[in-house]
Amino acid sequence: MSTQPDLLHSEEEEEALRAAVRDLLTDHCDPAGVLARTESEAPHDAKLWKALTEGMGLAGLLVPEALGGQGATHREAAVVLEELGRAVAPVPYLTSAVVATEALLACAAGEPGSPAGDLLGDLASGATVGTLAVGLHTAPHAPFPAVRRENGTLHGELTAVADAGAADVLLVPAEDGGLYAVAAAEADVTAQLSLDLTRPVARIVLDAAPARRLGEAEPAVRRALRAGAGLLASEQLGLADWCLTETVRYLKDRKQFNRPVGGFQALKHRLAALWLEVVNLRAAARNAADALATGSAEADLAVVLAQAYAAGVAVHAAEEAVQLHGGIGMTWEHPAHLYLKRAKADSLAYGTAGAHRERLATLADLRPPA
Repeated sequence: MSTQPDLLHSEEEEEALRAAVRDLLTDHCDPAGVLARTESEAPHDAKLWKALTEGMGLAGLLVPEALGGQGATHREAAVVLEELGRAVAPVPYLTSAVVATEALLACAAGEPGSPAGDLLGDLASGATVGTLAVGLHTAPHAPFPAVRRENGTLHGELTAVADAGAADVLLVPAEDGGLYAVAAAEADVTAQLSLDLTRPVARIVLDAAPARRLGEAEPAVRRALRAGAGLLASEQLGLADWCLTETVRYLKDRKQFNRPVGGFQALKHRLAALWLEVVNLRAAARNAADALATGSAEADLAVVLAQAYAAGVAVHAAEEAVQLHGGIGMTWEHPAHLYLKRAKADSLAYGTAGAHRERLATLADLRPPA
């Protein structure tokens, strides 16, 4: 029996999930709507989040059934993130349903009735949104900041926390080594300048904020950031695939000198090169999701490999989409700039490609020549 991972997501259930999510996003997450939200004071789409969570139960994919979730795996979550990436959907799925959920899973140890277990049930329902109060730029292997705990309350400041403005509960690492749950209402959450307005970041200030200890911060944060980085590659895959597909479609319709622009040899070569990059990214992203799902001993290697490659492909695909759409691609009305901003922001999320390459060299024991 082969032990090689299935990188094609060919299972009927996964393809049915993909079709259902794509249909929902087609109906409720059109580019004009996303653009309008980025120009408003409420960038997150609460109705779409409700449809994804209450309607489809997708917030609880990674949560065991005993704790109120669906008991699925990272493979299914990767399918959802591919589709969310294709739509640049302004929902806190990666930050709440993946990163915050993984941090809580590390604390809950599968025990219903524990503080972390109870909170997992709330996140799985989608009624509560959580976020890990660690900067979005933090790599899984990098140091992370912590706040002070004095007299049973938390004090300190954390910056560049993704989707903190939409969160109901903040998962905060403290200097005493614990991970604490803080109600967002007990913190001062201030929006910071964000390149990607569909995933805004914020500064969190805690001034004697009441907190409830959930477990040990170090293993919880490491597990959460690893899952975030690994499944971010699936979002980047969906984004890159949309950019390639829409660019090919446009070049087939656009004509110059009475012939389709896509028929010019130079453009064919550029599209073919981009297609190869997207195919390679698909293999790397799905390998990372499979390694996380199976608890592979090489999960760390699979994640850093995916992230060492994903950022460059997503940015390249978005840049090609803007350029090859010509004048219309440069306009605010066309969604290409949303994809470019998300791709650029994702290239910094959970560690840069350079940081992941350095980590990859360490994990693979690649040493520079003497």
